[in-house]
Amino acid sequence: MALIVQKYGGSSVADADRIKAVRDRIKRTVDAGNQVVVVVSAMGKTTDGLVALAESVSATHTQTLTEIAAKEREMDLLLATGEQITIAALSMALQAVGQPAIAMNGSQVRVVTEPNHTRARILYVEPDQIRSALDLGKVVVIAGFQGVAIDQATGLPSNEITTLGRGGSDTSAVAIAAAIEADICEIYTDVPGILTTDPRIVPKAQMLAEITCDEMLELASLGAKVLHPRSVEIARNFGVKMCVRSSWLDDAGTVITSPRIGTGNLKSLEVNRFVETVSIDYDQVKIALLQIPDHPGIASQLFKSLADQGINVDLIIQAVQETEGVNDIAFTIPQNQLQLAEVVTRSLEIGASLVTVDSAIAKISIMGVGMIGRPGVAAQMFTALAEAGINIQMISTSEIKISCVIASSDGEAAIAAMQKTFDVPVRSHSACEITSENNADISPVRGVALDRNRARIAVQQVPDRPGMAAKILEQLVEQNISLDMIVQSQSDRDVNEIAFTVAITDLAKAETALRQYTQELGYGEVTCDADISKVSIVGANMIHQSGIAARMFSALADSGINIEMIATSEIKVSCVVRDHQAEQALKVIHQEFNLSGDYAIEVPSALKK
Repeated sequence: MALIVQKYGGSSVADADRIKAVRDRIKRTVDAGNQVVVVVSAMGKTTDGLVALAESVSATHTQTLTEIAAKEREMDLLLATGEQITIAALSMALQAVGQPAIAMNGSQVRVVTEPNHTRARILYVEPDQIRSALDLGKVVVIAGFQGVAIDQATGLPSNEITTLGRGGSDTSAVAIAAAIEADICEIYTDVPGILTTDPRIVPKAQMLAEITCDEMLELASLGAKVLHPRSVEIARNFGVKMCVRSSWLDDAGTVITSPRIGTGNLKSLEVNRFVETVSIDYDQVKIALLQIPDHPGIASQLFKSLADQGINVDLIIQAVQETEGVNDIAFTIPQNQLQLAEVVTRSLEIGASLVTVDSAIAKISIMGVGMIGRPGVAAQMFTALAEAGINIQMISTSEIKISCVIASSDGEAAIAAMQKTFDVPVRSHSACEITSENNADISPVRGVALDRNRARIAVQQVPDRPGMAAKILEQLVEQNISLDMIVQSQSDRDVNEIAFTVAITDLAKAETALRQYTQELGYGEVTCDADISKVSIVGANMIHQSGIAARMFSALADSGINIEMIATSEIKVSCVVRDHQAEQALKVIHQEFNLSGDYAIEVPSALKK
């Protein structure tokens, strides 16, 4: 007998017929000898309708912070009704075919959250009610997306209903699976599993039989919408095995493997320690090419030439520049490849005004989960380095790792600062930090993601001294704005440019926050660009093969697509391109890595809109 959590999204329970189909699938699972807990979303577009209702009756005048907080509380009460309709209907449908079932909302189960309305994070789930119902042979049908707030004064659950925000039902399901120690958490959706890319753009996207949590975290944060990163974070922290399957088909779906490598605490499911370890790598050399002409093919020519010589490039950073028509590109390589890399780089005729080499560097990294979604983590790191008097030369961010290139002489001080700030152990650096099982049989690129909901902000003429990156990020942390791509340019002057991408909905707020501190912090103009998209490749095995980034850059160059920003980590390569070329960029990259399957994926009409 297995204990299975099944989650069904809104389209899976959109009407009576779909609810009956879900009922039949659940009944078959029980009849096979399993215990089943079901987590559901609101039916179809119910939540959208409730949001529209709230907007139609709410005042449109400028509101105070107190009025906004009050509205958010009532909004949670309203939105929570959507899932309650679904759980009652599905439970009745199960009972009608002789299957005992009980419906429970988030407060009845005791999904206990932070006291933050509309965007709460789960603290813990009380499993006793669920287990008692299962012992009686019942299917437990639970409302996703909602919980009950902790009372800060008593430390006990209150009666205040909260909702979890985007991806809330996925997050509820995995949190419940962790709390009851389920054998698997099955996420039923509109596609047959995790695909190599968006089937609405590339119909023959291939379904993956298996993917690691690290890879899934990156894909989810980079624009893939099948799973929300929050749910994958919990799975990774608590070793929850997940499977994404179609609610319309009986296919096996995609298994998401979740080795227990986190520091999971069932009393702090979503506010767990985000930083797990710190590492430092002294085997690094930085080469920077300054003032390179900004046109298609430059990055391709550079990194293809390096790959042809078998040179393993680690970090790659391409930043925007104050001077229009030029860019900087900097990258790091192992120390033993410096001589060859320098010969290759200096022999290229790509118009760089200056090539600089620095062998006295180190890469300090913090590892964990969910770093992009918590802007305070990067800010803490940068602030700790600044307080230790350590200047940051390069920055690389991902969902599972934030790395900074610093002077090697600052290495010990940097380690001490990270340990003091995050209270985590030091992990010895390894070139194989992130790997997939049976990596020889798995393609280095597992998926291509496209995020068209991003905007770029560039802060120019940033004084090149310790603490500037931290101070800039602090302004955004105060506004709860998450950055997903941070690039600091190289320069032969005493100033740098720092650029980053934010959700397009946060652009105006971020711009306002940064411009308020221009004179106080001493940086120059703040420029914004909403006409960009970010295309990325993800794969845990990319680190084992040289030339992967070069192939991506070449595919874009061959299609006349200019790369405006580049940021890499061991597990991903991201490029910023013009928005009107975004879909073309995704298609040519997907084709370059031979990721297409043999047949077109059928996408339900509801998803095509």
